[in-house]
Amino acid sequence: MQGKDVFSGKQTTMIRQRLIRYVVFLFVIGLAYLLLAPLPVDPASWTPPKSPGYSGNYQVNNRLAGMEILFAGKCPQCEDVAIDGRGRIYGGRGDGQLVRLTEQEEYFLVKNPERPGRPLGLELDFQGNLLVADAYLGLLSVDSLGKVTPLATSHGGRDFAFTDDLEIDTAGIIYFSDASDKFSVEHYTYDLIEHQPNGRLLAYNPENKQTTLLLDSLYFANGVAVSHDNQFVLVNETGAYRVTRYWIRGPKAGTSEIFIDNLPGFPDGISRGSDGIFWLTLLSPRNALVDKLMPYPFFRKALLRLPESLKPAPERYPCVLGLDSAGKVVYNLQDPAAPFAQISSVQEANGYLYFASLFENGVGRISLAAVRGK
Repeated sequence: MQGKDVFSGKQTTMIRQRLIRYVVFLFVIGLAYLLLAPLPVDPASWTPPKSPGYSGNYQVNNRLAGMEILFAGKCPQCEDVAIDGRGRIYGGRGDGQLVRLTEQEEYFLVKNPERPGRPLGLELDFQGNLLVADAYLGLLSVDSLGKVTPLATSHGGRDFAFTDDLEIDTAGIIYFSDASDKFSVEHYTYDLIEHQPNGRLLAYNPENKQTTLLLDSLYFANGVAVSHDNQFVLVNETGAYRVTRYWIRGPKAGTSEIFIDNLPGFPDGISRGSDGIFWLTLLSPRNALVDKLMPYPFFRKALLRLPESLKPAPERYPCVLGLDSAGKVVYNLQDPAAPFAQISSVQEANGYLYFASLFENGVGRISLAAVRGK
């Protein structure tokens, strides 16, 4: 009996030792992967300015309270919307389809499951064609029957890897962004964490079909807006928490400057409104951990190797700013309890502000009069 107990004790000890060795082995393998597994990123060291947080010009408020949700379930992950003179809403769905929405109908402009693309920025031209910045397919024009015409897919021998947003001026010139010529839309976090200047701002002239590079070396070139007088164009640099202005005409033509800097969140969409206002969306508040890791490329690589469930994720928080032509905050619209969050674009039309979101399923809307009166 005693011999049996000794044998059982030795066996238990051996099992425990093997289990410990196995756990240590898995830990070493996991640590090696976390620190050494190859990634297609080359992070640059950057120390971001201290976030102002949601205070001062960005003080928390509920001015978006009362937002209504239109077409729930019919516009999943629509990054942007466009509104025509008849009030019809055009959206680019997450499954790659382009849809036109009215109270009476849901009409697909483009429905191609084989190569749907990923429509992001949308704008209607003066002929009623829908201009599309498609992350995969480049700059497109879609007529009322759904016929797709590619306008531009590359410039200077560099293909567009992530065509993002666009806006058209009164002369018909289309200004658009290529968020990154290194990473595609599926790996947008790679570009943000790498913090290398992979983005571009470009212009397309429909008359001569020529594409011109306006600005290179941007940090995740995102939303685009043209000034009311066609003097300058704005482009969001999401990876640098700022908006940059490029002068098209006038004594500063061909030069650029910071329009607004050190935003408390990630700037995504921007558009021209009325009364000289530009509407700017902050998709999500800045992440304190990511900001702290930005000066340390090695640890940012480790962050990218974490399972998706452990990586920092965008917060559900709606914030839209109204900026004047000098970059001053005139409107600060928020609502911590809003049912429609992570707003990726805003369009002013027919007395309303219309909102789109990469994460919601529908279109947000609020009365412009109500916003201005609060």
